[in-house]
Parts: sequence; C-alpha cells; structure tokens
Amino acid sequence: MGCQPLAFLLMFLCVVPTNADNEHNYFELQVVDDATGRGVPLVELRTVNDIRFMTDSSGRVAIHSPELLDSEIYFHIFSHGYEYPSDKFGYRGCKIKLVSGKSNVIRLKRINIAERLYRVTGAGIYRDSVLLEKPVPIQQPLINAQVFGSDSVVNAVYRGKIHWFWGDTNRPNYPLGNFQVPGATSLLPQDGGLNPREGVNLKYYVAKTGFAKPTAAMPGEGPTWINGLVVLEPPKSKQEMFASYVKVKPPMKIYEKGLVRFNDDRKEFEHVTTFDMKSPLLPGGHPLIHPDGEQSYVYFATPYPTVRVRANANALKDPAQYQTYTYLKPGSRKDDVQVERDSRGQLVYGWKRDTIPLTQQMETKLVAANKIQDTDGLFQTKDVETGKPIQLHNGSVYWNRYRQRWIMIAVERLGHSMLGEVWFLESDSLTGPWPSARKILTHQQYSFYNPKQHPMLDREEGRYIYFEGTYTNMFSGNPTPTPRYNYNQIMYQLDLADPRLQRD
Repeated sequence: MGCQPLAFLLMFLCVVPTNADNEHNYFELQVVDDATGRGVPLVELRTVNDIRFMTDSSGRVAIHSPELLDSEIYFHIFSHGYEYPSDKFGYRGCKIKLVSGKSNVIRLKRINIAERLYRVTGAGIYRDSVLLEKPVPIQQPLINAQVFGSDSVVNAVYRGKIHWFWGDTNRPNYPLGNFQVPGATSLLPQDGGLNPREGVNLKYYVAKTGFAKPTAAMPGEGPTWINGLVVLEPPKSKQEMFASYVKVKPPMKIYEKGLVRFNDDRKEFEHVTTFDMKSPLLPGGHPLIHPDGEQSYVYFATPYPTVRVRANANALKDPAQYQTYTYLKPGSRKDDVQVERDSRGQLVYGWKRDTIPLTQQMETKLVAANKIQDTDGLFQTKDVETGKPIQLHNGSVYWNRYRQRWIMIAVERLGHSMLGEVWFLESDSLTGPWPSARKILTHQQYSFYNPKQHPMLDREEGRYIYFEGTYTNMFSGNPTPTPRYNYNQIMYQLDLADPRLQRD
C-alpha cells in the first residue's frame, strides 16, 4: 500500500509529452514588419473561439494551449497601424499548423509612418521571448520594481543620466498603486545605454517593499502629478532639476500648483514654492531651453511653445516673470479676452506678461465672435493631405538637426479616435506658424495620449527620432483593455528621411 502513491505519480510523469526540438513544447509564432523584418509588438492574434494572444516586444507569442496544438488554427490578425491582407469575405488573418516545438512567421504591412518598437514600462515586456528562451535586450524583461502600468512620462538629462518620471503607476498586489510620481534613471546611449531602437534599461528608485517609490509626495489630498521638467545650469554651481506640480482631488480637480526641485541625496523632489492659482501664466508641458538674443529662456510646449520664462531659478518660481506669445492685450483673462491691434487694425503679436496663453479652442471662439478672421491667429494647423483643421491636445517640440527645423510630435483631440491620432509638424520658427501636419500614428478606438519625444536619443544627427506615449483604453470608449499593454508607455521610431514626410 505504501508504494502505490509513488507508482501513481510515476504513471502520470510517463505520459507527459516531450519534444526534442523544444523542451517546453511551445509553438513559436512571430509577427514581423514586412519592410524592416523587425518583430511587431502589440499584435492581437485571435482564434475562431476568441482566444486572444498578444505579441510581446519582440513580436513573439509562445503558444502552449493543448487544445490548439497539432491542429490547423485560424488567427484573426489585428494591430493598430498595421494590416494583414483580407480574403474574399473580408477576414484579415491566416491559418497555421501549430506543432509543438516548431515556429512560424507572419509578415504585416505597416500603415503607420512611425515604427512601433517596444513597451517601455509594465510587466511581461518580453514574456513570450523568455518562455521561448530567446535573447532579449533589457535587463528586466518580465517585471521591474513591481511596476504593472504607468501613466504619462516626463524626462530630462540631469548630471549625466536620463531621469524619467511617470504619473499614476499600478502595482501587482492592490488596485491602487503609486500616485506620487515614481522615477528611474537610465544611461545615455553614448555612455553605455542601449541603442534606443533596442530598448531602455530603467533603474527605478525603489522603496523597501520593492515597489517603485514616490519621488514627489507633496502634502495634501489626492495624487501629485508633475510636468514642466527642466534642468538649469547655474553659472557657478551644479545643475539643478525643477518641475511644476499639481495636486488633484476627485473628480480630476486641480486645487494646488507649485514648483519642486530634485534632491539628489534623497532621490526625491522637495517643495520650492506654491503658485497663486489665479496666475495667468505658469510652467507646464514639456520644456526646452533656447536663446532669444543674449538671454536664454525656458519654453513650455503644450504642445505649442507659447509660454516662456528666463532660464534661472528665481524667474522660474515667479509667475509675474512669465511671458506668452500672443496677440491678446495684457490683462486678458478667460472671462475677459481682449484682442490687441495697432493703428492699422493689424494684430499685435509679441511676448507679453500678465495675460492668459492662447489656445486653439480660444481662437475658434474668437473667430465665431468675429473678433478675428479665420485666416488670422497662431493656430492654423491643417492635415497636409485633406486640408482639414487639426485640433492638437498635447505634445513636445525640439530643434532637429537633420531637418534644420523645429519639429513637433502631438496627439489630436477628437480625431479618428478620441486621443489616439499622433501627428508630425515642423516650423522654421519656434513661435510658428505650424501650418501643416502629417499623421504618423493611428489607433482604432484606443488612446495614445501625452506623446513625448526624447531628443537625447536622436540617432544619425536627428534623422531617427524616438517618442513614446500612454497606450490606454481610458477616454477611448473601448471597454476591453489590451492585456499587459494597457496603461503603459510604448516607444516608436520615426525616420525623418521618409518621403511621406517631405516638407510642404
């Protein structure tokens, strides 16, 4: 009687299937870009009975479903901005014989101009590649600092490293995570960091629990969010890194704004000042530093860079010193917008203090009220193909050496998708005009908001640029989040030599 349990176990061990070609009996399916041969992340492969597989950041799926193996299986194929040919019934997909230990490759046509590269944050970035024992480029391919998902990124090069900070961040062991700004560093590519086409090795600031720690826990109810991250170089001291912060309480009400400075010893931001909420001009968005004559200014792009302040700490913390490029009269407020004209009736443009910054929505209202003509104004951005006006929501602006122009990467408000259409714009002047926009990314009922270009990752004198955004079903109306990818950052590469990006 004592030997029967052992015999029973051995009987089952003997019938476990084996395959000399693959120790784990996975079928490897890889989806690649037909133009580059690179694996495509975020491709959904769905069976006839609605089993969904999602490619990892190398474009791989490891299939080990016993009811599917050794059978011909049809996969519906879908990926934002990529396309598989349709058959005579309109189905886009193919059938594949799934044999344990074997592999197959599917090639997709890319519709997007920008090329999807990899997921930057979250768990299981290279899950399937690890299961298949394939090489991966990053040091933490499965989970890093217990981060499951992260909202919008800001980053800057500070004291020799790239510093990254995110918004609300999910963790594995509870639905509520870090709402006080997690952060990380990475090496610059020229200093031992990865080629940005391959990945980013993030080194998070971690709490004793192992989860990414808060770096900007400002007192008060609700989350802390930061933006306006800028690095200043005082003439006689070390670099200083500042950010603007907001405190938020339900239902998304901002009740406090201020300025913080990074403390290198504590690896946290410390409070500098609280702004008057009634101040018409405050920092925000994604900054850049650029001279105007002999004076350097910090310009804040949201996405148009129409707010600036002198590039020193004293000016940064004083709302009275901020300027906005506008044709509004000084003293204008939301409830009293006044247009400034000269003696000939022409709009008076200039950098002005004590007035609210112009927005596209504000210009639309000014046109409707016959205060300006529809051919006037700062924001005349149109789709280069259709001539349709484009309403931009957020983005970043930087000088590009390859194009020898200012370039903008920005997401559209209320386009084909709610916040999922991303556009490329360029201008000879930092203040514009930005007349023509070319769509470089599209999403089907999904959001990709707050895109941020990373100029420190530019390759070949700026021919190749890199940007990421927040991929989420939030605000999209899509009730089905994408497993692992949802509420995370996805990196793209844009080749500025692409003929579709020719200057207008």
